[in-house]
Amino acid sequence: MVYLILFIAVAFGYLAALVFKRTKINDLSLFLSFSGAFLLAMTILELLPEVFELPTERIGLFIMSGILLQICLEFFSKGAEHGHVHLSAEKRVFPWLLFFSLSVHALLEGIPVSDGNNILIGILVHKIPVAIILSLFFIKANYKISTTLIFMTLFALMTPIGTWLSEEIISIQNYEREITAVVIGMFLHVSTTILYESSRDHKFNLTKLIVIILGFGIAYFL
Repeated sequence: MVYLILFIAVAFGYLAALVFKRTKINDLSLFLSFSGAFLLAMTILELLPEVFELPTERIGLFIMSGILLQICLEFFSKGAEHGHVHLSAEKRVFPWLLFFSLSVHALLEGIPVSDGNNILIGILVHKIPVAIILSLFFIKANYKISTTLIFMTLFALMTPIGTWLSEEIISIQNYEREITAVVIGMFLHVSTTILYESSRDHKFNLTKLIVIILGFGIAYFL
């Protein structure tokens, strides 16, 4: 059931983009702000307590590695994880670098998902706006429908595959806490970047502040 929910989140994002394909990316800034605040809160409330059962210095190293890994991935994705997509409207070839970076991110974020935490909800709230933005860029760049569907389908499979691997592969289970710490670093970077970049001129307005507080509050009471 978890696998299906993770897949449907991306499918829902693609369908939403088809319905609102005339929507400007900037119009999703409030949605992004909420998702960033929610993901940040869920990371702190759900994942951090799990991993700090290990010595603090060791876990801190893995968290910093996750931040660095995410920065490296964004060198190829150009920030698609937090709402920035740059696709060529001229070549319209399959964006392999974008796919690779997003796939690594999506695969790793599926590993911490379990029945013992609510991080699944945080990932869903994060994944839906990203899927909408990705789909909108494909549509606006006039990519072939087949290319868009192949990309979005493969992207939708990555997180469920990550969750499946964490449940079936013993070697991953043995290092699940360390991998989760890496994912925490990735989430911390992505969520804080969303909160910073989703504000016009990097300044908060009252509506944005209310949305962010709402994201924190809902995550806390889940």
